[in-house]
Amino acid sequence: MPFTLSAPVLSEQTLKKSRFIGCVEPVADRVAALARVAQLRAEHPGATHVCWALMAGGHSAANDDGEPGGTAGRPMLEVLRRQDLEGVLATVVRYYGGVPLGAGGLVRAYTDSVAQALLNADKVPVIRWQRLRCVLPYALEGWLRRELDGFGATLVEVLHGEGVDATLQVPESHTAALVARINDAGQGRVVWRDTAPD
Repeated sequence: MPFTLSAPVLSEQTLKKSRFIGCVEPVADRVAALARVAQLRAEHPGATHVCWALMAGGHSAANDDGEPGGTAGRPMLEVLRRQDLEGVLATVVRYYGGVPLGAGGLVRAYTDSVAQALLNADKVPVIRWQRLRCVLPYALEGWLRRELDGFGATLVEVLHGEGVDATLQVPESHTAALVARINDAGQGRVVWRDTAPD
């Protein structure tokens, strides 16, 4: 199961007079990540580099921001990948101290900055949602409303017509069990409509 972070966490280290300020934080997508990187550039106008890595499904990316290729963004991305993180941006702001670190030193500095921040991060499971829609008898509406909490599900919309047309949002991991429970209670009187992941 992938995890995300509940809040941003910072780390800071100085290596051979260079200052590295690391941060890991939850982000929704690449657009939000790029906005955050731009904000960091504005907050640290004297910084030499603002390197970053993003794990966000199909929008994962890494950027060395002028450091030698493969010494910053990609190693940072690997740290996120090994931690099974999703929807997380790692950034490291570097103030160059005048002493070269070499390629190996840079890789260690950037990966350590991210790893140190992750040590103090609160990881929370990523919940993937499924949207379900069914029509059930009026007699089951109250029962359904009471059952949803036990499955971590919510009622998104209810329409009343020939029956109760209910749209539900359910954690993917509980979908099959909830559908089976509703079908059992409905005894063949529940009609399922379109379903789609959220």
